Amino acid sequence: MDILIDKVKNEQFEMNFLRFGKGKKNLVIIPGLSVQSVMGSADQIAEAYAIMTDEFTVFVFDRRLDLPQVYTVKDMAEDTVKAFQTVGINDVYLFGASQGGMIALEIAIRHPELVKKIALGSTTPELGDNLNPVTNKWICLAKKKDKKGLYLDFGEKIYPPDVFEQCKDALITAANTVTDHELERFVALVEGMRGFNVTNQLKNIQCPVLAIGAYDDKVVDLDMTMKIAEQLNAREDFELFMYKGFGHAAFDTAPDYRERLYKFFLK
Repeated sequence: MDILIDKVKNEQFEMNFLRFGKGKKNLVIIPGLSVQSVMGSADQIAEAYAIMTDEFTVFVFDRRLDLPQVYTVKDMAEDTVKAFQTVGINDVYLFGASQGGMIALEIAIRHPELVKKIALGSTTPELGDNLNPVTNKWICLAKKKDKKGLYLDFGEKIYPPDVFEQCKDALITAANTVTDHELERFVALVEGMRGFNVTNQLKNIQCPVLAIGAYDDKVVDLDMTMKIAEQLNAREDFELFMYKGFGHAAFDTAPDYRERLYKFFLK
C-alpha cells in the first residue's frame, strides 16, 4: 500500500498529515492526544484501516507543528478545517478519537457543509475548567519530565489490563525517546481542552452520527458518552454502540472497530 506522509503549509501554520487508499470518498481520521506524533506510526495506521482503502482515500491529520501559547480545541478544529482547504478535500467522512473526537465535534457543528458523516470514539462533548483527575495527573507528570511515569500511566489508563501488560516494555522504550519539547507540546494540547463544552450545540450537527464508547473507560467518564446520546437519541440518523472490556482505546484494541466504522460510513 502506498503511504504518503506530507505537510500542509499555509500562511498560518504547518501541519503533518498522512494519506493512503485509492477510494473516491474522503475519510479523515483525527487521532487522540499523544506525546509523540502519530506520523511515526503511519505503517501501523494504514494496516489497521486497510479495510477502508478501496472505497476511501484516508487522511490522518496531526496537530499543527508550532503551537500558540493558548491553543483551544476550537482552534485545533479551525486549523484542521484550514488543512482540509489547503489539501483540497471536502464531503468528508470524519472519525475522531478521544481529543480527536472533540475536534471532530467542533468541525461538524461549525462547518456542517464539510461533513457527510461523523463517527466519535471514546470522546466527550464537554470538560470543565479543571479537566479531570486523569488528565491533570498527565500534566503533572509531563511538567516533572517523568517520561516513564507518564507513558506507563497513559498506557494503564487507556488499555485493558492484559494489553497494558503486553505493551509495558514498549511503552518504556518509547518514553526514552521523548524530548522535552514534546512534553511541553503535550501539556499545551491537554491544557487546550479546559472549558471545552459543545453539549448544547450537538443538535446543530446536520449529518448522521455514530458514537462509540466503552463501559470501562478510565479516561472519559461513561456519563460523557451518554450526554451525546441524550442530545441526539431522538434522531433516526444517530447510532450508539458501547464496548465492554476494551477500555478507552477501544478504537485500537477492539477487533471489529474498523469494520463497525466502515459499515456506518458506507450505509
